[in-house]
Amino acid sequence: MGKGCLVAGIVLLVLVLLVGGSLMGMYNGMVAKDEECNKAWANVESVLQRRFDLIPNLVNTVKGYAAHEKGTLEEVTRLRSQWGAAKTQAEKVGVASMLEGAMGRLMVVMENYPELKANQNFIALQDELAGTENRINVERQRYNGAVQGYNTLIRSMPTLFLARLAGFAARAPFEAAQGAETAPAVEF
Repeated sequence: MGKGCLVAGIVLLVLVLLVGGSLMGMYNGMVAKDEECNKAWANVESVLQRRFDLIPNLVNTVKGYAAHEKGTLEEVTRLRSQWGAAKTQAEKVGVASMLEGAMGRLMVVMENYPELKANQNFIALQDELAGTENRINVERQRYNGAVQGYNTLIRSMPTLFLARLAGFAARAPFEAAQGAETAPAVEF
């Protein structure tokens, strides 16, 4: 009887350790994926900040050539301020999307000024901004990939149950602004 209890105790202990280790592994996996999403979002914010920093120089350069395009310039400046004041990820995503649309309209305005397009400061700023927009796109794709991996993990069995118990919630991917599928019209 004593050997049977000892064997049963050892088997029970091994099962508890296996289940506990498995749960700990799943939890740590979810934490790692969550942190991967945080890192990817921080990279998106970094390149959005770069755009944020370039905008005043670009707007000031355009102002000298396109004084009557005041509305577009004011909108870009207003949205830049809103992005700087945004606190949550959702607010930043919304303002960044609106800012992209305004920047597209600003680029259309700039196309109407050949002397502006020949200005060396403007050309350098436009190149910086184009590079930044490419970086933003790359970081968004990385963020969306991290979100997909995280969301897949917390919605898959058996981690689904542990994710719910531990409070892991699905994350929203970075989506294109409404109307982004339509390119702005450029008229000469």
